[in-house]
Amino acid sequence: MTMPKDLISMPKSKFLRVKCIDCGNEQIVFSNPATKVRCLVCGSTLVEPAGGRGIIKAKVLEVLE
Repeated sequence: MTMPKDLISMPKSKFLRVKCIDCGNEQIVFSNPATKVRCLVCGSTLVEPAGGRGIIKAKVLEVLE
């Protein structure tokens, strides 16, 4: 038995390719983080949790499917 597509909702969270404003490092982050996401190069905050969708503090380059 197959389920109709309209009964299965698509997730609202995405992975994002962002660019650090301070050092220019590109990194892939989750749009709904549970903890602060920091840049791997300089340590500045890229995304902060906000009880659901995160507060993005970097430049979003691409939304990954």
